[in-house]
Amino acid sequence: PGPSGPMNAEVQQLRDYVAQNPNDAEAVLRLANLNFDIRNWLRAQELYSHYLKLRPGDASVLTDLGISYRETQQFDTALDHFRQARKLAPAYWQALYNEVVVLAFDLKRYDEAGSVLEELQRMQPGNPEVAKLAEAVTRQRSAA
Repeated sequence: PGPSGPMNAEVQQLRDYVAQNPNDAEAVLRLANLNFDIRNWLRAQELYSHYLKLRPGDASVLTDLGISYRETQQFDTALDHFRQARKLAPAYWQALYNEVVVLAFDLKRYDEAGSVLEELQRMQPGNPEVAKLAEAVTRQRSAA
């Protein structure tokens, strides 16, 4: 059983609509995002993948798809999506951020994480989220 209340009604309505209109990219993306928000990772993966067939090249969606793969322990697939997003939109720092998370915390590949983190810090100087991530990576690495 998923969430109840208005969120559930919205998901149900949108699910029915998308079933009837599978090529309505905006509706597919809304439903994907709702599934992401309720941590329904497998369904989010399906929907984001479908959206990207309709509208390829969206770095934000590629990143969200990568996060949903990370949540199902598919770390290499997640990394592939973050790297695709980065190629498409080099300034989209969230892709690098998530790449660092997977490399450092899931795969314990600290050297690789470190070089991506350096690039991220150059792109986003003064970003508090990036500073927090850098501290967490340092703590994780010294605990290893």
